[in-house]
Amino acid sequence: MQLGMIQGTITPHIEQAQIRVFAADHGLTKHGTSAFPSAVTAQMVHNFLQGGAAINVLARQHNIELKVVDAGVDADFAPHPKLLDYKVRHGSRDALTEPAMTETECLVALENGMKVVKNLAGNLLIVGEMGIGNTSAASLLLARLGDVPLADCIGRGTGLDDAGLEHKTDILTQVLERHQQAQAPFDVLAALGGLEIA
Repeated sequence: MQLGMIQGTITPHIEQAQIRVFAADHGLTKHGTSAFPSAVTAQMVHNFLQGGAAINVLARQHNIELKVVDAGVDADFAPHPKLLDYKVRHGSRDALTEPAMTETECLVALENGMKVVKNLAGNLLIVGEMGIGNTSAASLLLARLGDVPLADCIGRGTGLDDAGLEHKTDILTQVLERHQQAQAPFDVLAALGGLEIA
C-alpha cells in the first residue's frame, strides 16, 4: 500500500532495489558503553563484504545489490567491489569530552550520503548502519530530538548485563549534560550522532 501510494498506482512495482549499509566507529565506546570493542565494526564490514551477514542473505534471496559504505570505520580496508570509501575520519570523537563531529565533518558525512544515493539505479533504496556504539548515539539523538527521557531510549545494545546497562546510562546522561547547548537538529547530530548515522 505504501509503495502504491508513493507511485500513485494500485499496481506498484520494484525496479533494481538497492541496499547500502553505512559503517563507522564511535569514540564514546572507550568508556565501556558497548559489550564489544570497536574492532568488531571492521570485522563486521569484512563479514558483509564476504556475504556472511543476515542482510547478505536477504539481499541474495531477493536479488538486491548490496554495498557497504565506509563512512568512518577506525580501520583501513583494501579496495573491494562492494565497498564504497567515503571515510570522513577514523571514527567519531569521544562525545563525553567534545562533539562527536565538527560541523564540517558532519556536513561532509551528510553530503557523502547524498553522493552515495544520488545516481542509484532503481526505485527502492534500503539503508542500514553498523558500528559498535551506534545504539548509544541513537539513544542520545532520540532523547534530545524527541524530547524523550533518556532512560526510555537506552537499551542493552548487543547484550549488556544489568551493571553494563547502568554504566551506559550513567555515561550517556553525562554526554547529554555536556552538550546541553546543542538543540537545533544539525547541532544535535554533530554533537551526539555518528558518521554512519549522518
